[in-house]
Amino acid sequence: MRKRILTGITTTGTPHIGNYLGAIRPALELVAPDNDSYFFLADYHALIKQIDPSEIEASVKNVALAWLSSGLDPDQSHFYRQSDIPEVQELTWILNCSAAKGLLNRAHAYKAMVAENAESGADEDKAINMGLFSYPILMAADILIFNATHVPVGPDQAQHMEMTRDIAGKFNHTYSKILTIPEAIIKSEISVPGNDGRKMSKSYNNIIPFLSSEKALEKSIAKIITNSLEPGEPKDHKTCNLFQLYSFFASAQEISNMKQSYKDGIGWGDVKKDLFTVINNEIIPIREKYNELKDEPDLLNDLFSDGARKVRPQAQELIDKLREAVGISKIV
Repeated sequence: MRKRILTGITTTGTPHIGNYLGAIRPALELVAPDNDSYFFLADYHALIKQIDPSEIEASVKNVALAWLSSGLDPDQSHFYRQSDIPEVQELTWILNCSAAKGLLNRAHAYKAMVAENAESGADEDKAINMGLFSYPILMAADILIFNATHVPVGPDQAQHMEMTRDIAGKFNHTYSKILTIPEAIIKSEISVPGNDGRKMSKSYNNIIPFLSSEKALEKSIAKIITNSLEPGEPKDHKTCNLFQLYSFFASAQEISNMKQSYKDGIGWGDVKKDLFTVINNEIIPIREKYNELKDEPDLLNDLFSDGARKVRPQAQELIDKLREAVGISKIV
């Protein structure tokens, strides 16, 4: 049986090096001739936290171009925008009417906000919208609408995959075995440090840019915080953020050489130069492709239109089956 691998791409902000290492590169490595791969831009998900329309629009463009520049080939994979598939929303409602509220009460993101409100003495539902609460159902609809068999997720999304399986299983038990029960491909969690040592995140503003100019990349790397050890003093690569970043991009031989350089007392300025070189060498073709694509008028609109045209018939076929199963079909 062919695997049908589906990856959702959240459209918030502009991707950075952490996104590239943790999501883009490993997801594209799963594309293979014997798999069907689906990549979609989760723009409806972005509405949960983002209320600025211009930010949503810009993010969709930047995220799409980042993935395309990194090697996503629409001729080899299905590439579409969530909002172009209205059947996803219809499935979301059908699942809403089947999923148990108690299951959603246990979602980590929802529980964390409730706990935070309780700790501060506020109403437990403060700042919690229904999008956040029912996020797992929309995620389930994204997966189930195209009968995905495998979904790569990080450890933080593993619970949502289990919830998707529970929601699909309950529907199948109640009505008919129509929905495919997907399996999670749990990706190894990697912690990519930002320039302040904390995990790279837009919320900390400690990112290393991904699609920037060489100058901006070099400047960002130069800002990475180090200790006060002088050139000539041995350094510990095991606890060094610079070395950790270097190891994500360097070859085995380069990593071995760098370990020796740390023992020999390499200066931080030289480490940063070497780090810039290995990152930039991998990013150069991606940057060139990005600069080429971003100036093509209507490129994304055409790709989204083609993507929806290819996959919507599959979604419509499933919805027709579900409507019949729940009793919303033509009267005979």
